[in-house]
Amino acid sequence: MPRTSVAAATAELADRDPVIAKLVAVAGPATLKRRGKERRDHFGALARSIAYQQLAGKAAAAIHGRFEALFDGHPTPEAVLAEPEENLRGAGLSAAKTASILDLASKVESGVVPLDGIEKLSDDEIVERLSSVRGIGRWTAEMFLMFQLGRIDVWPVDDLGVRAGYAAAYRLKEMPKPKELAVYGEAFRPYRSIAAWYMWQAIHLSRAGELP
Repeated sequence: MPRTSVAAATAELADRDPVIAKLVAVAGPATLKRRGKERRDHFGALARSIAYQQLAGKAAAAIHGRFEALFDGHPTPEAVLAEPEENLRGAGLSAAKTASILDLASKVESGVVPLDGIEKLSDDEIVERLSSVRGIGRWTAEMFLMFQLGRIDVWPVDDLGVRAGYAAAYRLKEMPKPKELAVYGEAFRPYRSIAAWYMWQAIHLSRAGELP
C-alpha cells in the first residue's frame, strides 16, 4: 500500500475534524522533520535525544554540540565506546546521560539493538527494541518514530505538550489523562502523528493569544 504523504494526511484530518481544520489554517502545513542543518543517522539521532532530555533548548544544544564535536560531528557506536568517559562528561553530559549513550553504543555495536533495517519493523517493535536501552523510554522512542522515521500514526499520550494542546484546542477544563487522550486519539487514526503536531502548535498559539 502506498505511503500517505504528510500533506495528504493533514488534508484528510482537516476535512474530518473542524478543530484541526482551524489549526491548519492558522499554523500552516505540518512537518515531521526536525529543525537543524542536517539529518542524522539513527544512532546520532538517538544520542541527540538522550542529550536533550530534561534540558532547555540552548543548554541542550550547547552540550550536544560539544559531544558531537568529539567525533567531528558524526558520532558512531564504535567511536563513542573508544572515547574516554571523562571526555564525554567534559562535554557537559551528566553521569546518567553518559551511561545511557554508552549503553546505546554498546547495544548497537554488539547487535543487541541493531539499527540497520529498523525501518522495516512495526512501531511497537521499534518501541520495544529501543526501550531496552538505558535512558530511552517510550516517549523518546515515539519521538524517534515521528521525527527520524517519519511515521504518521504515533500518538504520544504521555507528552505534556500534546495533552495540554488537546485541552486548549478542544476547550477542555483540564488536561486529559494519558488513558483519556488515548481514547480521544482514536478519531485521528491513521494519522495521529499529524494530530499530535497540531496539538503542539495549539500550545504556541494559545500562549500568543492566537488560538482559533
